[in-house]
Amino acid sequence: MGFEGWLTLLIVIALVVALAREMAPPAFMILVATILLLLVGVIDADEAFAGFSNEAPIVVAALLIFARAADISGLLPPLLDRFLGRVPGERGLLARITYPITLASGFLNNTTLVAMAIPATIDLCNRRGLSPSRFLMPISYAAVLGGVTTTIGTSTNLTVSGLLREQGLPPFGLFEITPVGLPIALVGTTVLVLLTNRLLPDRSSGEQAPANERDFTVSMLVQRDGPLVGRTVESVGLRQLEGVYLVAIERDGERIAPVSPATELHSRDLLMFVGRVDQIVDLQRMRGLLSTQRRQIKQLEGDRHTFHEVVVGDGFNGQTLRDLGFRARYGAAVLAMHRAGHRIPGKLGEVPLRMGDTLLVLADEGFRERYRNSGDFLVIAPLRGISPTQPRKAKRVGLIGLGFVVATGFGIVSILQGALLVALLLLAVRGLTLRQARDAIDLNIVVLIAAAFGLGAAVDNSGLGRAVADILLGVFLPLGLVGALAGVLLATMAITELISNNAAAVLLFPVATATAAATGTDPRPFIVAVTLGASLSFLTPLGYQTNLMVYGIGQYRFSDFARLGIPLNLVSVALSLALIPIFFPF
Repeated sequence: MGFEGWLTLLIVIALVVALAREMAPPAFMILVATILLLLVGVIDADEAFAGFSNEAPIVVAALLIFARAADISGLLPPLLDRFLGRVPGERGLLARITYPITLASGFLNNTTLVAMAIPATIDLCNRRGLSPSRFLMPISYAAVLGGVTTTIGTSTNLTVSGLLREQGLPPFGLFEITPVGLPIALVGTTVLVLLTNRLLPDRSSGEQAPANERDFTVSMLVQRDGPLVGRTVESVGLRQLEGVYLVAIERDGERIAPVSPATELHSRDLLMFVGRVDQIVDLQRMRGLLSTQRRQIKQLEGDRHTFHEVVVGDGFNGQTLRDLGFRARYGAAVLAMHRAGHRIPGKLGEVPLRMGDTLLVLADEGFRERYRNSGDFLVIAPLRGISPTQPRKAKRVGLIGLGFVVATGFGIVSILQGALLVALLLLAVRGLTLRQARDAIDLNIVVLIAAAFGLGAAVDNSGLGRAVADILLGVFLPLGLVGALAGVLLATMAITELISNNAAAVLLFPVATATAAATGTDPRPFIVAVTLGASLSFLTPLGYQTNLMVYGIGQYRFSDFARLGIPLNLVSVALSLALIPIFFPF
């Protein structure tokens, strides 16, 4: 390994240390490392920025749009409620989420699965008072594990199959790697279920709302014959809502307060909540609950509405919303109210307003421009959130998603073409607005994935990847054929933590064939080891793009991945070395 290899090693070590110490956002640090490698001449400009023209970040961005549309349409919560609604305990819930993802990942694109599962899982955790950090990383790992169960499970498997064809060898059959991959996937998922709550810290449990957090008051009705009727407050998750507290229930003129977890909900119960404004916004979308202001909401013109936070001026002192005819006067509906130092008593429409009261208002996008200088309101601030007037087109979104799976699964279109077509169709059927599509794309994730390609090119160009592989093979080859197999597997798993999965597979493929030639054996077991090792990436968030997707959202630290990933790597190595020689003899 020459000077460029040592220089690349130094930059990679510095990057890993910086990521582990969380010195800056991951996307920024990886981009800086790639630029440094460009400046010192290890890679050229085309290689440094190849990721920005690669299909991977584009596919991720398009699938994030689909995931946002699935969230807006309410596609997944009803399915999750039916499937997971009565599962007791965190471990049982994790099992019911991860095993289906593992099995589905053998046939569906991993990125799509994780992108769709993230918002639904966060919503479920918020309603149950659980930490999303205990679920998002296992979801990513379950998708990674499931990807090795079939040849179409990941693009890496297909890449290796293509390399086999180029070498004049038979490509992988659809289920050829299943006898090895399926046991690894199932045992690995079991390890996730058993060890996650022991090894993975709760990254959100120590977070408290600021002391000056403003509590809004909102009232909601239990929908007649809806999914909440006849169920207890605790079973539907109303006692564990993050940032929202169920203060009282009004039923037939009687007030139930405090509310017991065992209280059964009746049709038309009036529920009084107090909580943070962002959670009050999300509460408007909970299935089975209707805003008491639904009549005013229905009377709003059009369906493109957004939330605003407005502070009342002195012109309304003593008047109620009903006195003002607020909806007719401003073309807006008041959903919740905050008053400093006091909780709002009674129904919102009957509360005399005071200067300084803060209202959560649903109005069209031009509301702020029309009234910010009117003097009626001291402040008008737009808020993010999905309006209850947003059309719920779950069936259309679901059919588009199913079409994507079928079209890409059978090779009718490429994943890139399918993902872009999905994004365009969602906009065409108004599954989400252009603004919502724009907001759905997390640039940190896109930049991080794109910048990682330049880093991978540097590891390859500089000879660092080959040097690491040669060292591992030099150690394990004297141990015999299984030792040589272990060397190829561990070399691939080590390299794939630094570069992309496909790049690791391409880099180690010739090493596998050379090892087989040197030992006079069939190359297929060594190639299968490369295929598995390139995908089974659990030690760092850099190992797989779904890990990168949950990195920031789950509030993880760099070391969290190794904490949960080490047992998975040990299981994967042990089972691979035991099963590959059985199903792929030397």
